[in-house]
Amino acid sequence: MFTKTARFFTQFFIYIILFLILIIFLIGDFIPVDNYVTVPTKLLDINTIFLSIFLEAIPFVLLGVFISALIQTFIKEDHLQRYIPSNPIVATVPAVVIGAIFPVCECAIVPIVRRLIQKGMPLHVGFVILVSAPILNPIVYLSTYYAFQSTPIIAHSRMGLALIVSLLIGLFIYFFYGNKNQLKNTDHANHHTHDHDHHHHSSKLKETLYHASDEFFDMGKFLLFGALVASVVQAYLARETLLEIGSGTISGPVAMMGLAYVLSLCSEADAFVASSFKGVTSGAALLSFLVYGPMIDLKNTILLFAYFKKKFVMGFLIIVTFIVFWITLLYQLWM
Repeated sequence: MFTKTARFFTQFFIYIILFLILIIFLIGDFIPVDNYVTVPTKLLDINTIFLSIFLEAIPFVLLGVFISALIQTFIKEDHLQRYIPSNPIVATVPAVVIGAIFPVCECAIVPIVRRLIQKGMPLHVGFVILVSAPILNPIVYLSTYYAFQSTPIIAHSRMGLALIVSLLIGLFIYFFYGNKNQLKNTDHANHHTHDHDHHHHSSKLKETLYHASDEFFDMGKFLLFGALVASVVQAYLARETLLEIGSGTISGPVAMMGLAYVLSLCSEADAFVASSFKGVTSGAALLSFLVYGPMIDLKNTILLFAYFKKKFVMGFLIIVTFIVFWITLLYQLWM
């Protein structure tokens, strides 16, 4: 009883602190504090960038945790085993299809995939969904097509390259990690299942809403921290340096992948940012930005570190970076 009470008050205290931080940022954005005190320009930049990242991500995070809660409530382990092909290579194909019908961003898909893996989904299949869902969906295709109306091949190529990269990532993860458990200790994630056994008589809707709220507050602190780190890095990053090397065959994709990682944009909006670089970098570099960013960025890296083992997350980062770089480079040479 004491442990549960202590855990409740600890979490409550953390949420209050994070809420106050968010309020400070909101006050700084809507109240002209600079009329009363001198605020450094960099701090104002951090404030604006933080709010744009956080407010852009929140709707998709809510969607993600709600889907995760539905999975927790309604999907049983045997359901997954029934529909996932036994052949690990063939299993990556339906994973891409599942990813394509989940219109969620790269941070919102993390709790969904974690829940699926907890339910028994193979590790490499889960991560195919994780990298494909934020990019292989109709909303992202339409936003990219609209942003690149004069060069629609960018939208088509983005989808094609994302499909190939997603499958390759799944195969690499299976080759290097098999189906070993790479989740951190899941006792915390699942403790409510044991604490609330007496609620089995309650409706499925209440159970779903309970899991959704728990998941949201569980990952909300990491989202806040990730948005804060990303905003600080962006405010002090010399973007001009990246743009100077953005036109090189090798340096272009590397620079744009680095930019995508730091900016931490949601995939529904990143095409409009990418289109502003059309005059200063190559098509392949633009595609590396558009493919790499939705799969891995600074914001969802922090979420991954929260839920998965550190060595695995580092390996995953290397795999995604290696595959996206070489696929976009080969595309550039071919085109």
